[in-house]
Amino acid sequence: MERSSESMPLSLKHLTFRYRIREQPAIHELTFDLQPGELLLVAGASGCGKTTLMRCINGLIPRSYRGELEGDIFLFGRDARGLPMSELSQTVGTLLQDPERQIVGSFVLNEVAFGLENLGLPRDEILKRVDETLDYLGILHLRDRETFGLSGGEKQKVALAGVLAMQPRILLLDEPLASLDPASAQEALALFRKLADEGVSIMLVEHRVEDALHIGPDTVLFMDDGEQIYYGPPDGLMGIVDYHKVKLPAPVVLERARHDPPPTFSPHLKAVAGEERQPLVVFEDVHFRYDRVLPDVLHGINFTIHKGDVVAVLGPNGAGKTTLVKHALGLLKPTQGQVFLEAKSTRDITVAQAAQTIGYVFQSPTQMLFAPTVEEELSFGPRNLRYDEDCIRQNVDRALDVVNMAGYRDSPPLALSFGQQKRISIAAVLAMRSRILMMDEPTAGQDYWNYVAFMDAILQMPGFDAVIFITHDVDLAVTYANRVVLIHDGRIAAQGPPEDVMQDYELLRSCRVVPTSLLDLNLKYLPQTGRFTRAEILAHQVVP
Repeated sequence: MERSSESMPLSLKHLTFRYRIREQPAIHELTFDLQPGELLLVAGASGCGKTTLMRCINGLIPRSYRGELEGDIFLFGRDARGLPMSELSQTVGTLLQDPERQIVGSFVLNEVAFGLENLGLPRDEILKRVDETLDYLGILHLRDRETFGLSGGEKQKVALAGVLAMQPRILLLDEPLASLDPASAQEALALFRKLADEGVSIMLVEHRVEDALHIGPDTVLFMDDGEQIYYGPPDGLMGIVDYHKVKLPAPVVLERARHDPPPTFSPHLKAVAGEERQPLVVFEDVHFRYDRVLPDVLHGINFTIHKGDVVAVLGPNGAGKTTLVKHALGLLKPTQGQVFLEAKSTRDITVAQAAQTIGYVFQSPTQMLFAPTVEEELSFGPRNLRYDEDCIRQNVDRALDVVNMAGYRDSPPLALSFGQQKRISIAAVLAMRSRILMMDEPTAGQDYWNYVAFMDAILQMPGFDAVIFITHDVDLAVTYANRVVLIHDGRIAAQGPPEDVMQDYELLRSCRVVPTSLLDLNLKYLPQTGRFTRAEILAHQVVP
């Protein structure tokens, strides 16, 4: 029995939108419905129109983003374009990709209460809703914390609390897993499923398709280049999607890749052995705390980064991963112990001096980007290092090619999507040609094709002595790392080759790292291959 459009939470008919500054439509002829209590997964490569679709639904288009809008958007039978933003915001809640863009309050309590205060609710009702929402999300202990001091994952949960406290009937989630550790991502997905089962209509935009499929979305919408390619049950997605663009479960990729030509790349830094494998960064009994009245964040850290290392730093939100990596650059100094960069204590060198050796990509691109155009952004670092103009131009061109952003040279960085900003922040560091590259969550907000492309290119670029990346993406560590450092509660729980560290599933789960289908496959075929790699390569290396 068909539902009437009046009872349908969301109904789109032939929706098309073209940004004023673009020649081609960002989305074209989208037609679908979102039922009461339905969880709709929206998948597709970066730039396919997913964020534009959300902006049309929550009213940012055409109010904040100008262009040509055609077609119909109905919310519970009413034309969304005729509703005031105050009413729209109570019907449609939106969780942005980057929590830095959404959080405005100095303290968690103020942040979650912000929307409710704007609705003019009584103080007692506001406090009741805040506490209930924080408790529902399992983060009531953060209630009186400063938002500035939260980890990226904690900020994402607080931003979600601010949305849920408004009790929207439709929830739009834009890459909600991007900043979450694997276990937190599973918990968040289970929460979204629970909310849908309780009657909230949810549109989940997510690159981590395999993770999202585990909670049984009711429907999947797959988009490519602004077009609606597939709309139907999840089972029908596997044969439609290009596995090079969207990361599917590893067994599916393994089977499909067997019928395709084998990949021609080898995504690893050039092997270094013997005397050439000298230490670059050394941590000796490092302890750290942000304030003398607070407990230590790092406890007795000892490890060394050698030339030729590709190190993946894994661990839960708030474990101290970012704090650890910032010590290598001297952005933080140990409260006890020493960090040495090429045999010099970071206490004795400036951050500017360290930056000549280490390039650091922050977790949030908005902490790095400031210039009016992408080209000026990428030129800033090399110019401060006194590179000549020809060298700067060559470095900028190459960095933009690596991250597939050459067409955005004249665009304002802060006007780009979160995923595009992330790639620009990586390109800004690549343009400096540092010998050690450190990246905090490099694949956050990235579709599979883009992150594989730039990671492959980075590891094949000459000049890098070592690459270190913090990640919640277990498959990124499986595919690229030759060493894994597992952090838990500010301590190193394990370190070594991924083939050794990642065999211990009990240890991984105790550190909130969740094994994936790609890890399962690699361990199954490890006696044949001798090392971890991606499913497309495994397909041509192993006998089924």
